[in-house]
Amino acid sequence: MRFLQRVRCWEYCQHHAIVRVKHPTRPDKARRLGYKAKQGYVVYCVRVRRCGRKSWSKASDQLEERDGRKLGSLRVVNSYWINEDSTYKYFEVILVDPAHNAILNDPRINWVHKHRELRGLTSAGKKFWGLHGKGHLHHNARPSRRANWRRNNTLSLRHYR
Repeated sequence: MRFLQRVRCWEYCQHHAIVRVKHPTRPDKARRLGYKAKQGYVVYCVRVRRCGRKSWSKASDQLEERDGRKLGSLRVVNSYWINEDSTYKYFEVILVDPAHNAILNDPRINWVHKHRELRGLTSAGKKFWGLHGKGHLHHNARPSRRANWRRNNTLSLRHYR
């Protein structure tokens, strides 16, 4: 597998930063994140520069936003890691064409959320906001830690006019 990853990495280096691929490299992961092998679903391979230790989650957020702007008519569903080398990280981004008839006619997937990636609705966005956990240990996480802190530390008094 390590050899295969190295060969793929060399192949990705020859491509542009955003390239459409026919099939997902990791079909199991893609299906878990919302991909279906039907018309209207598209997969792009995206390359982003590697970040430092402190901003490790920035890469996936950055690539989803960049794809959302570049491929404006498509909607970003999710993204997942596929490879990395010393300079770049490579991700695959799952997108949906909301105007495609196969998507419009399927009641389970005919949602049209605009710019989910900008509002933290993808898996990478939820991970960044710390919203993957459940239970009593995570009850301060929603809607965000900052909103929770503000609600608990702001004194609001009745205002008479």
